[in-house]
Amino acid sequence: MASFHSLLSFAALATTFSIVFICSFALIEASNGGFSVDLIHRDSPNSPFYDPSETPSQRIAKALRRSINRVNHFKPTSTFSTNVAQADIIAKGGEYLMKYSVGTPPVEILGIADTGSDLTWLQCKPCNDCYNQTAPIFDPKRSRTYKRVACESSLCRSLAGSSCSGYAGSSCLYSVAYGDQSFSNGDLATDTLTLGSTESRPVPLPKTILGCGHDNIGTYEAQGSGIVGLGRGEISLTSQLGSSIDGKFSYCLIPLTSRGKTTSKLNFGSNAVVSGSGVVSTPLVSGEYKTFYYLTLEAITVGRKRIDLINPSESRNSEGNIIIDSGTTLTMLPSNLYPKFESAVKDKIHLPTTDDPNGFLSLCYKSSSGEFSGPSITAHFTGADVNLSSRTTFVRVDKKVVCLAFVPADSIGIFGNLAQSNLLVGYDVVKKSVSFKPTDCTNL
Repeated sequence: MASFHSLLSFAALATTFSIVFICSFALIEASNGGFSVDLIHRDSPNSPFYDPSETPSQRIAKALRRSINRVNHFKPTSTFSTNVAQADIIAKGGEYLMKYSVGTPPVEILGIADTGSDLTWLQCKPCNDCYNQTAPIFDPKRSRTYKRVACESSLCRSLAGSSCSGYAGSSCLYSVAYGDQSFSNGDLATDTLTLGSTESRPVPLPKTILGCGHDNIGTYEAQGSGIVGLGRGEISLTSQLGSSIDGKFSYCLIPLTSRGKTTSKLNFGSNAVVSGSGVVSTPLVSGEYKTFYYLTLEAITVGRKRIDLINPSESRNSEGNIIIDSGTTLTMLPSNLYPKFESAVKDKIHLPTTDDPNGFLSLCYKSSSGEFSGPSITAHFTGADVNLSSRTTFVRVDKKVVCLAFVPADSIGIFGNLAQSNLLVGYDVVKKSVSFKPTDCTNL
């Protein structure tokens, strides 16, 4: 487990708010000024990744493994920085695939939508060194609206880590790298990005900034092409949408254990407003990296036992101690909180403990019952007490083993997507807040 915890500490700097959305994005001319897309879990029968031969436990084990791998996968190591909708997402056990279109005429692309990344990039011809991709690779020469960004432009000069190809009138080059040695290099460009909605016809977004990757290596799957950046940085897709979505997006994730063809939802603009009874909000704070969405976790309660993480006299120094990330399945708690938290959980569950057969999780119980009842757990963010159900805080990793879906991180924590399930989670980057509302996401 030592190497696993070391990997989790890497998560402190990790990017992993990865989402794989299968969607056609779009600005909607709807009267309410918002739009939405479906989010489809990777293991759903709707997903192209669905394997009917796998058992639920096998899918969970693979989801946890992908989650752990993503912690490193999306750690940025380069110096490159940087009207409304609801979209369809295919959750890939913590990742989501996003279907969108680029170019004129539009070419459909399937990419990893990642709130832990800013630049949207895809594989492009000529492909000097690319990973295997089953779909046709985008050819910028066939797009009437594709335009490389000039080296002398203010956009190129403003991007740390950008470079030029070395001759007068040359184009701006980008390079992004991730913690698992994956990377993408290519031309910084603009083109029309077409988004689709569950509610209206697709609408093109002209002159969207993107990376046209000619040299891309990594642990990407052949069904997809590149990254859709949804982070907080200035060049991310959400930032480029800007005032058209009023700085708002939200999602409601169906639990991993849900069956059937119901999809999760990703919303933009007015469709993304989280309001009504039961809503709580917490500030978005600045952290070491501009890309990530940092919150402040003050304490956690198990049953009636509250475990404080922050000393009130030191609260200012502890701001931004956890990243909210829809791309990480597990929740990773700061190491100075986790031992007391695990002990409090043990005190509430009177079942024999056992080892996780996959070696990922540290607190597991023997339980052959399909209905495991764990203690109530409440995450106390600044100004927002978020109640979590045992359905989203424990996972069944085997027919006879159920485990706590929390692990220690040596540095900053990550509030993962499993704990966020059945919560409507809304981001408002203008007001710098994240809101939570208990919601049965299967009914949206």
